[in-house]
Amino acid sequence: MNNEKEYISIFEQHRSLIDGPCAPLLNTHRDAAFKKFAAQGFPSTKDEAYRRTAVDKLFATDYGMNINRIAAPVNPHDVFTCDVPNLSTRQEFIVNDSYFKNERNKNTLPEGVLIGSLNEYATTHSELLAPYYNTLACEGDSIAQFNTSFAQDGLLIYIPRRVAIEETIQLVTLLQSNIELMSNRRILVVLEEGAKANLLICDHSSGNKHSLSTQVIEIFIKENASLNLFELEETNSNNSRISQLYVKQHANSTFNNCNITLINGLTRNSTQVTLAGEGAETNLTGLAICDKEQHTDNYTIVDHKVGHCKSSELYKYVLDEHSTGVFTGKMLIRQDAQQTVSQQTNRNLCLTKCAHMYAQPQLEIYADDVKCSHGSTVGQLDENALFYMQQRGIPIDEARHLLMYAFAGEVIENITIDALRERLHILVEKRFRGELNRCKGCALCKQ
Repeated sequence: MNNEKEYISIFEQHRSLIDGPCAPLLNTHRDAAFKKFAAQGFPSTKDEAYRRTAVDKLFATDYGMNINRIAAPVNPHDVFTCDVPNLSTRQEFIVNDSYFKNERNKNTLPEGVLIGSLNEYATTHSELLAPYYNTLACEGDSIAQFNTSFAQDGLLIYIPRRVAIEETIQLVTLLQSNIELMSNRRILVVLEEGAKANLLICDHSSGNKHSLSTQVIEIFIKENASLNLFELEETNSNNSRISQLYVKQHANSTFNNCNITLINGLTRNSTQVTLAGEGAETNLTGLAICDKEQHTDNYTIVDHKVGHCKSSELYKYVLDEHSTGVFTGKMLIRQDAQQTVSQQTNRNLCLTKCAHMYAQPQLEIYADDVKCSHGSTVGQLDENALFYMQQRGIPIDEARHLLMYAFAGEVIENITIDALRERLHILVEKRFRGELNRCKGCALCKQ
């Protein structure tokens, strides 16, 4: 536990600095979380859930941690421009691990809606947030406990009963520093009964310094509420990202999640959804495009606690050169979850002999009146289809790109926002062609 010792020492020696700028609600959860982390240590490849992703090695770097809450080095409005035509969003920014206040968003929300700094709202609305903050992540693994120990800010989205937010909420996370940097951020989303929202999270990073981000997202979707969550990672090869998403759904609620990794270094996405009310429905989709030595690991657990619920999963990987993909998906159907309908699909393309895909779909069923299926395939591009296309005058490289694009399109079509879906079709096509995915006018991408 050599890596752990350094962070245990930082926490114990600088606890007053960590607590100082933070709301009591955030601070009160640190002791229990730190105790669990110190006892467990970072996960290693000896842990079944991390068998193919050595996250403990990521923490060996001597990262800087902004526990003094030094102001953001850049104004994100000056360096970031979203290049999605016709997409109207309410933009929010987290720079490294601190919420960046945007005065232009002030007083533009329906009554009772809260969107902004988690730390600030945890101070001004502590009674409202106390039933939610860390009540899901507290049962998570040691990475979640590490995040709870050190996180000082993030984003809160709270939507009251029967309020529908028409404008897509876009959270842009920017990692930018002139030193090796670690960021630990939190996102808390609460949709009360009948509320509706779209949330788009875009991860970006710049520079040639190594960075590591831990992210914990807790989402509560109450009865008859609906949330569409879209996640897009466009970082770089120096960035490592460990994201943990915890979702609790109540009766007749709907959760749709589409997670797309376009450019990264090492990514570990963990998604745990609990269907706790009858009639709840969750749909998880994911796409990872990797080359060079990039590594993407998607780990999912869908827990059907009650009956008459539906879930579906579709994850696809396109792996080139020496890249690695990992998919572990578990569907847990408990004894009382009768009349469950659940389907899980994982399909993968390995374009070279050096690319590796590790797939582990799992079904754990304790009810006898269910409709459940799962399956996984790993293969290469269809040689017959390539030959057929060449016979009709399509060059081999173009034929390969067309087949890869068609393979990825099934995931992109699950995106319900037209402008975003159209833009992602373009970005994925450019990615396959080896073109740089730079946003027009974005100073961040030009670095």
